[in-house]
Amino acid sequence: MQNDIEKRTQQLRNSENLPDHIAIIMDGNGRWAQKRNLPRLEGHRVGRDSVRAVVRACAEIGISYLTLYTFSLENWQRPAEEVQGLMVLLEEVLKKESDELDQNGVRLRAMGRLDMLPPATKKALEQTMARLEKNDRLVLTLALSYGGRAEIVDASRRLAENVRQGAIAVEDIDDAVFRRFLYDPALPDPDLLVRTSGELRVSNFMLWQIAYSEILVTDVLWPDFRERELIESIEAYQKRERRYGL
Repeated sequence: MQNDIEKRTQQLRNSENLPDHIAIIMDGNGRWAQKRNLPRLEGHRVGRDSVRAVVRACAEIGISYLTLYTFSLENWQRPAEEVQGLMVLLEEVLKKESDELDQNGVRLRAMGRLDMLPPATKKALEQTMARLEKNDRLVLTLALSYGGRAEIVDASRRLAENVRQGAIAVEDIDDAVFRRFLYDPALPDPDLLVRTSGELRVSNFMLWQIAYSEILVTDVLWPDFRERELIESIEAYQKRERRYGL
């Protein structure tokens, strides 16, 4: 099985039409745990192994950008104990995985309303991003305290302030100008959006950026999503014809 994964990884590495940017809605941690009569947080812990596997595989295949929907604005409404556990888990992951991320040439970014994060979590995030700043093999972006509508609202506020100050004329506003006010203007639009757990919705994720993304939904729950599932997703993407509405 491992030889098959290595062979297909090599084939993808040498192939054309690779997605430059893959975005993933990591869903199904709670259901994975529930099926096994485990606490929900245990599903998130096992999901950490999936993150490690996917990041490693993206770096090996040659994907330039990977964005993971890690914690949504709506997630703040979950039980306080679960939210606290998720923040502690995130801090642990940032500290424990930084060595391997560095070895794989991964640069870490984050987008969302990051000021809502607990101080300890935000500090761990900033320290890890600073440590990995020099890397350029793969840009890993964590969507944290993130909502697609909130991003558009926040961008609109910043744009409106620039108009008010006279820095931008209303008649000059177009897609390119608006993009400058998104959380990460340099992040290219996803070529491929993967949704795990079989749910047929985008869940308020990168609403501006996924306008022409290819969307792939898999029934696999996130804790079971590993290298093979990522490879299958990329292979499915390569069979599609992107027409951008033409």
